[in-house]
Amino acid sequence: MTENILKIQGLKVAYGGIKAVKGIDLEVNKGELVTLIGANGAGKTTTLKAITGTLPDCNVEGVISYMGQPLKGKHSFQLVEQKLAMVPEGRGVFTRMTIYENLQMGAYTRNDKAGIEADIEKWFATFPRLKERAGQLAGTLSGGEQQMLAMARALMCHPTLLLLDEPSMGLSPIMVEKIFEVIRDVSKQGITILLVEQNAKLALQAADRGYVMDSGSVIMTGNADDMLHDPRVQAAYLGE
Repeated sequence: MTENILKIQGLKVAYGGIKAVKGIDLEVNKGELVTLIGANGAGKTTTLKAITGTLPDCNVEGVISYMGQPLKGKHSFQLVEQKLAMVPEGRGVFTRMTIYENLQMGAYTRNDKAGIEADIEKWFATFPRLKERAGQLAGTLSGGEQQMLAMARALMCHPTLLLLDEPSMGLSPIMVEKIFEVIRDVSKQGITILLVEQNAKLALQAADRGYVMDSGSVIMTGNADDMLHDPRVQAAYLGE
């Protein structure tokens, strides 16, 4: 029996008269890496913000369940306690704190000191660049390094579900490759991931399943490998 981690049913989001999301269904099962791709303005980030309850004032309909429980009315800090972590678009690191302090902040729901230290060392091994600069202020890092830090910080709470919003945005091609290497590595460790990404090719290469969003609707879903070779996806999103 597949264990369902996240289920979205009939999600609609409207800002005033603008319908950003028009009744989508999406699910992520335990251990899966699912990607949500689509052009800018398709409603991908709005969907993630609906999951985490971080939308501005707007009208939301539909049901979002996490581990079988509806998420409605939950605050984002409560979600972290329930091991649902998000790396937002634009990274959102604490710029005036050191790398080490940022990682400690990621573990604020925990009080097992030795375990926290062990995890910091574990993610330092995954991101050696962060280890070299552990005492440096996060604001002085490059965009790619900040993205690594934001991911490591989110992983400090031992998430059951990790939400990634546009992790490759604004990064150099070599850094994008590195970030995707880490995403695949984290997925192999059994962490369930929902990845929102504009780089459709890399996202589908890493994912088990994919959803394509266009103008607020899911227009296609399926096995990620099949989608990579689908002429419609290739023409619209892969530039082939």
